[in-house]
Amino acid sequence: MSNQNILIVEDDVNLGMLLSEFLESQNYKVKLCRNGASGLASFKKHNFDICILDVMMPEMDGFNLANQIKKEKKDIPFLFLTARSMKEDKLKGYAVGAEDFITKPFDEEELLCRLKVILRRHQKEEPAEILPTQFQLGDYFFDYQRQELSYKNVPRRITEKENQVLRLLCLNQNRILKREEAVEQIYGKRDYFLGRSFDVFISRIRKLLNKDPKISIENVFKVGFILNVRE
Repeated sequence: MSNQNILIVEDDVNLGMLLSEFLESQNYKVKLCRNGASGLASFKKHNFDICILDVMMPEMDGFNLANQIKKEKKDIPFLFLTARSMKEDKLKGYAVGAEDFITKPFDEEELLCRLKVILRRHQKEEPAEILPTQFQLGDYFFDYQRQELSYKNVPRRITEKENQVLRLLCLNQNRILKREEAVEQIYGKRDYFLGRSFDVFISRIRKLLNKDPKISIENVFKVGFILNVRE
């Protein structure tokens, strides 16, 4: 279900109402304004994800309204509704940053499709999850950023690939690290021979951690590995 807010500025009462009702039926939240001045006032008061602007309106046309809106929020996407498909209008619209033009009369499903494409393109990415970089493993301490594994406060530098593999194991401590997924994360693709290389690094890490009997790397047949750390 969409939580996205749409501002429609359209001076044709019937068209504005029909478009609002259609988009609301698609689970969008819609604010309809009848002229450019009220549209700008509404934009300043509320938070919108996209604007649909008629080109020809009283008090302030769509182009001027778009310019004013961009001053308030420069990255807001918008598209124009126009009763004419003149080249000059389109060039002027794209010059002020329009994403698209819809010529009246238009098909509602087509408008919806274009609207979704624009919203997907402008959708903000979720902030990346901040993953830990330091791990206490029994008598060992692993610092991923320093590429360092310490045993009872005695540090040892490990190789870059050992560093990457050990971190994946630590992030999945006491649960299965799937082999194919791990290979893809480290090498960027899934490949039989890269999988064999990954197994070699698992063997090396087993040797690096073998001084503490509370730590083991369990092989789960045809699935992956588990870094087990007992209290």
